[in-house]
Amino acid sequence: MPPLIYKQIIDDLKKNIHAGRYPDLRLPDERSLSETYRVSRSSVKRALAKMESDGIIFKKRGSGTFINPLYLKNESIFNYEGSNLGVTDNFQMDGKKPKVKVLSFEVISPTEELQRDLFLEPHDFVYKIVRLRLFDEEPFMIETGYIPIKIVQNLNQTIIEGSIFNYLEEAHNMAVTKSFLSIFAEPSRPEDRGLLNLQENEPVGIMEGVFFLDNGTPFEFSHMRFHYKYMKFNTFVSVQR
Repeated sequence: MPPLIYKQIIDDLKKNIHAGRYPDLRLPDERSLSETYRVSRSSVKRALAKMESDGIIFKKRGSGTFINPLYLKNESIFNYEGSNLGVTDNFQMDGKKPKVKVLSFEVISPTEELQRDLFLEPHDFVYKIVRLRLFDEEPFMIETGYIPIKIVQNLNQTIIEGSIFNYLEEAHNMAVTKSFLSIFAEPSRPEDRGLLNLQENEPVGIMEGVFFLDNGTPFEFSHMRFHYKYMKFNTFVSVQR
């Protein structure tokens, strides 16, 4: 399975990069990597091409392949892996373990805004799930999600304490592959300050939008409120000529 192989190579190279195993920031050549991982050169090429498109590495003609220093310096806490696009299921930070604390879980009627965003009828119902996200014991995000019951009927406390998107993929063979998100900041509220340990004059970062299944169905409207110090995003821009 070539896709699995090249993703394993990427995962291992990223671990090696963060472990400081390439002090000169230069990766081994393709032949050496092929021998190390005992895979074809095509699998190595695919892994390196993906890493280059993500801005993790760059190739210098005639000199080799190098790690982007800014990737090490400014790595985002959001790291998408595989087909699962769930933002909150892809958090990583300095080896700290992400944790989830469920603050509330209920079934409600959708507001007019939710009816519009999730293409619901007034008689449809949605799960309202409020969770606090932590790295070890340090809170960094309050997440409020709204999921139509007609899409997945059997959510429970155990499922929402883990990864809802992973459960959806494993139990129902449905994947979230698209999203439309807005990112902005606003003054923190008393609830933000209490849960995220913010001071009164400190802002909160906001990420909100709709996640879509691979068949185009809107699956969740999510509103995420971050401690401002975790609002870090990286992008890699390539100018075509």
